[in-house]
Amino acid sequence: MEIKTRFGKIIKQLRTDMGLSQEELAHRAGVHRTYVGMIERAEKNITIENGYKIAKALNVPLSLIFSEIEKNG
Repeated sequence: MEIKTRFGKIIKQLRTDMGLSQEELAHRAGVHRTYVGMIERAEKNITIENGYKIAKALNVPLSLIFSEIEKNG
Protein backbone atom coordinates (compact mmCIF):
# COMPACT_ATOMS: atom_id res chain seq x y z
CA MET A 1 0.00 0.00 0.00
CA GLU A 2 1.28 3.46 -0.89
CA ILE A 3 2.44 5.69 1.96
CA LYS A 4 -0.10 8.42 1.21
CA THR A 5 -2.88 5.79 1.30
CA ARG A 6 -1.70 4.56 4.71
CA PHE A 7 -1.35 8.14 5.94
CA GLY A 8 -4.88 8.98 4.81
CA LYS A 9 -6.38 5.92 6.48
CA ILE A 10 -4.69 6.77 9.77
CA ILE A 11 -5.86 10.39 9.62
CA LYS A 12 -9.42 9.27 8.89
CA GLN A 13 -9.36 6.75 11.75
CA LEU A 14 -8.03 9.30 14.23
CA ARG A 15 -10.55 11.89 13.06
CA THR A 16 -13.53 9.55 13.34
CA ASP A 17 -12.32 8.26 16.72
CA MET A 18 -12.49 11.87 17.93
CA GLY A 19 -15.92 12.34 16.41
CA LEU A 20 -14.74 15.13 14.13
CA SER A 21 -16.03 15.95 10.67
CA GLN A 22 -13.55 16.67 7.91
CA GLU A 23 -14.68 20.29 8.12
CA GLU A 24 -13.99 20.53 11.86
CA LEU A 25 -10.56 18.91 11.51
CA ALA A 26 -9.72 21.29 8.67
CA HIS A 27 -10.80 24.27 10.78
CA ARG A 28 -8.68 23.15 13.73
CA ALA A 29 -5.68 22.53 11.47
CA GLY A 30 -6.05 25.73 9.47
CA VAL A 31 -6.44 23.97 6.11
CA HIS A 32 -9.30 23.77 3.62
CA ARG A 33 -11.92 21.07 4.24
CA THR A 34 -11.49 19.62 0.75
CA TYR A 35 -7.78 19.21 1.50
CA VAL A 36 -8.58 16.87 4.39
CA GLY A 37 -10.79 14.76 2.13
CA MET A 38 -8.10 14.62 -0.52
CA ILE A 39 -5.56 13.45 2.07
CA GLU A 40 -7.91 10.76 3.39
CA ARG A 41 -8.55 9.53 -0.17
CA ALA A 42 -4.80 9.60 -0.96
CA GLU A 43 -5.34 12.12 -3.73
CA LYS A 44 -2.84 14.62 -2.35
CA ASN A 45 0.76 14.45 -1.23
CA ILE A 46 0.94 16.18 2.13
CA THR A 47 3.74 18.44 3.27
CA ILE A 48 5.45 17.91 6.61
CA GLU A 49 4.13 21.30 7.70
CA ASN A 50 0.51 20.37 6.98
CA GLY A 51 1.04 16.91 8.45
CA TYR A 52 2.17 18.59 11.65
CA LYS A 53 -0.85 20.91 11.66
CA ILE A 54 -3.24 18.00 11.21
CA ALA A 55 -1.51 15.89 13.86
CA LYS A 56 -1.66 18.81 16.28
CA ALA A 57 -5.37 19.29 15.52
CA LEU A 58 -5.86 15.58 16.27
CA ASN A 59 -3.90 15.93 19.54
CA VAL A 60 -1.31 13.35 18.53
CA PRO A 61 2.37 13.71 17.74
CA LEU A 62 3.25 13.45 14.05
CA SER A 63 5.70 10.73 15.04
CA LEU A 64 2.75 8.55 16.15
CA ILE A 65 1.24 8.77 12.67
CA PHE A 66 4.55 7.81 11.07
CA SER A 67 4.97 5.01 13.59
CA GLU A 68 1.56 3.62 12.63
CA ILE A 69 2.49 3.84 8.94
CA GLU A 70 5.67 1.85 9.57
CA LYS A 71 3.91 -0.68 11.82
CA ASN A 72 1.18 -1.39 9.29
CA GLY A 73 3.27 -0.96 6.16
